[in-house]
Amino acid sequence: MHRVGQLVAHVWARVTPEENAFAARLLPPAARQLFAAMSVADRRHGLEVTRRLLAAGFDDPELLAAALLYDAGKGDRLRLWHRAAGVLADAIAPRLLRGNASSEPASAGYPFHLYLEHASISADVALAAGCSPRTAAFIRGSAAEADAPHAAALHAADEAS
Repeated sequence: MHRVGQLVAHVWARVTPEENAFAARLLPPAARQLFAAMSVADRRHGLEVTRRLLAAGFDDPELLAAALLYDAGKGDRLRLWHRAAGVLADAIAPRLLRGNASSEPASAGYPFHLYLEHASISADVALAAGCSPRTAAFIRGSAAEADAPHAAALHAADEAS
C-alpha cells in the first residue's frame, strides 16, 4: 500500500513557489538549477524527505542538500510507468530488472538503468553542480562512519515519503 500511496502522490505532486525558494536557500547556487530541473514529483519527494529530517532534528546543510537532490539523477527519461514497472520488477523479479537495464542512453533499457542507479548518478550530478563530496556521499549511500546516524535518518526519511 505504501507504493500505491507513492504512485498517487507522484501523479498529484505540486510544489509551491515558496517551497522552491526554501529549497534554493538550502542548496549551493549552482545546485539550485539542478533542483529546478527535476520533475515536480521528484522535487515534491525531496521536499518531503527534507521536512522529515528537519522534524527529526537534523539540520545539517549537506544532509538537507542530499535529501533535496537524491532523485536528480532520474532525469526526464524515467517516466511514471518505468518507475512503477521498476518497483514491481524489483520486488518480483530483480534479476530480470537488472538484466533488462542498460547504461546505453539510446537503449530501451536505459530508464531501468536510471531507476537502479539514480543514487550514484544523482551524486555525480550534485558534485558537478557544486555540492560537497560529503553531500554526494550521503546521496550515494557511502557516508563516512561518523555520519552514519545522518545517513540512516536520510534513508528512513526517504523510505517513509
